Amino acid sequence: MSQKLIDRNDDLRRLRDEGYNVEVQSGYLVVRDVPYVGDGRAVKRGTLIFKLDLAGDQTTAPSTHVAHFDGDYPCNADGTPIEKIRHTSSDTELAPGLPARHSFSAKPKETGRYDNYYHQATTYCAILTGQARVVDPSVKARSFSPPATDAKEGASPFHYADTASSRADIAAIAAKLAGERVAIVGLGGTGSYVLDFVAKTPVQDIHLFDGDEQLTHNAFRSPGAASLEVLRAKPKKADYLTAIYSNMHRRVVPHPHLVDADNIESLRPMTFVFICIDDGPSRKLIAGALEAWGVPYVDTGMGLYASDGSLGGIVRVTASMPGRAGGLGARASFADRSEQNEYRQNIQIAELNALNAALAVVRWKKLRGFYADVAKEHHCTYGVEAQALTRGDEIP
Repeated sequence: MSQKLIDRNDDLRRLRDEGYNVEVQSGYLVVRDVPYVGDGRAVKRGTLIFKLDLAGDQTTAPSTHVAHFDGDYPCNADGTPIEKIRHTSSDTELAPGLPARHSFSAKPKETGRYDNYYHQATTYCAILTGQARVVDPSVKARSFSPPATDAKEGASPFHYADTASSRADIAAIAAKLAGERVAIVGLGGTGSYVLDFVAKTPVQDIHLFDGDEQLTHNAFRSPGAASLEVLRAKPKKADYLTAIYSNMHRRVVPHPHLVDADNIESLRPMTFVFICIDDGPSRKLIAGALEAWGVPYVDTGMGLYASDGSLGGIVRVTASMPGRAGGLGARASFADRSEQNEYRQNIQIAELNALNAALAVVRWKKLRGFYADVAKEHHCTYGVEAQALTRGDEIP
């Protein structure tokens, strides 16, 4: 992706063609081999790093004038620090394999904004290299080093760079989710929102299990807006959602069937499973197998009812980790839907489906260290009437 992205943008391509050692990594523009003056007036080489703003695969004007730098703090030719660009200094990892020690602030005098990344990168290179060339006139930032290969970028699960993480400087935190093989069992209201959230993470694979069709009622409790033509075609939910989310994530895998005793082994290779179904026996089968295999999961549930012209009820999330079962027998129903009476209502509302999914995904991200986790709760409920969020059963 790195070289393809550079090829498609005049500002990035110009940097490369003029001999700057540039690459795109984890949503950042990286310029390596930049000469600067270090301690003792020694000429060294460091790396400038810029947050990359994109519209798809096209660069936009940089949204920030700040640059990151990996190297010693740069000095003037006389050995004194370049104070006019000092911003912050702190050892950090912007993304896996992309450290930085300092950040600089240098605004263009005329407009206060950079026109493009060529403008920004060459300005910072000139500030650092100009001082280095006073000490050693032979050095230059245009090293004409061979361009980086796309091997690392080719491993990305996304079709385009995750500039949301780089923009917020959380790419290294987001990388904690890389390599996960996630399954979502059930793609109704809650499961489809889980997919919407998980598809925006760098997990290795997302496996979708659901044997039902995408019908009209699903359109009113799921993210996005299905067209009338799609609903008339009655596609399988797994196929329909795979087609949509494959626009962003490369490795969405559809399984357009229910999970039962004959195919449950397909869940064994997963590193995490979201159970988003309301069928008790199926939930019991899946949870029992996952616990036996030591596969962590989150089970979701919702019980809503109409009373006095309003809706009330509970939204539930229960987690299970290896060595600590979810205790679903006390938390969720294992009853067969066919045994429940014909007046049973399965009320689902989009915002509560989204909330249920959000609580489930937050629980997963906490288990993986993406979010800080002090309470380490095993079980969480949200009460609609009282606007009450409760937790219990600490995970050891």
